Amino acid sequence: MQVGLKIPKTLEPHLLSGAILAFLTILYAPLLLHWYDGWLHKNIGIVHEYFSHGLIGLPFATYIAWTNRKLWRRLPDKADPIGAGLLVMGGIFYLSGLNDWVNLSFPVVLTGLCLWLKGFPGFKLQAFPLLLVLLASPTSVPYLIEPYALPLQSFIAGVAGFILSQFGVNVTVEEINLYVGGQIVEVAPHCAGLKMLFTSLYVGLMLLFWTGALRSRTKTILFLLSAALLSVIANIIRNALLTFFHGTGNQQAFEWLHESWGGDFYSACLLGLLVVLINLMEKYFPTDLDESEQPQVEEL
Repeated sequence: MQVGLKIPKTLEPHLLSGAILAFLTILYAPLLLHWYDGWLHKNIGIVHEYFSHGLIGLPFATYIAWTNRKLWRRLPDKADPIGAGLLVMGGIFYLSGLNDWVNLSFPVVLTGLCLWLKGFPGFKLQAFPLLLVLLASPTSVPYLIEPYALPLQSFIAGVAGFILSQFGVNVTVEEINLYVGGQIVEVAPHCAGLKMLFTSLYVGLMLLFWTGALRSRTKTILFLLSAALLSVIANIIRNALLTFFHGTGNQQAFEWLHESWGGDFYSACLLGLLVVLINLMEKYFPTDLDESEQPQVEEL
């Protein structure tokens, strides 16, 4: 008598999903832990900290992918050859050992899996969480942008100096340097607000998606421009405060706002303003032309 073990067809998709999840966990759990350790403890390069918005972005991307699971299962299995190419590319990136390439292999492999399993419809369904993962994957892109930040540094230094002078502070501005009380504060590239700007735009995308305003091109552009403007204004005020604290010898307050949890608290307040801004936008501009002209799409 021969006894065979047959796996029910209803369990096959779950086994495949479990195998893929286990494989991704083995490959990328150490990498993700490395990212989070660097973001939380700031014990890694300054460029890595530019992507600390991934602290909330990656869990949010996971949440979106999870809520799409029923729609994902209903999509027909359709392998796209581009997906296979991306999987090979992601494997090459991972095995290269180069930091940027290893980091980028994560969104590349995830995108490849979507295309390989469900084709373009699967990629389209998971496009936004994939975008969040890509924008949270640390690379050297900030280093490439910093050389072009000099006009922004000069602008921030000039406006910060103007604000301090209005409060009777004897301040001298020379290009990107501010002098107060014989002390100098330099608006360095990483002090020009690029990290705050990146975080504001990233969280802005999350808020647009959460409220559904991302469907409107007009609202999206208006909100992201407002978020960028708020970020620049907040950074000007922060640099003015840092200059005042340093110039008046209040080193404790300077270090609190510059390197301690004060900077994180300041950034959190800015992100809170973005929440207020998106709520005001939804209140006073509930609909617009972009949304009214879009056809209604029923869920699968």
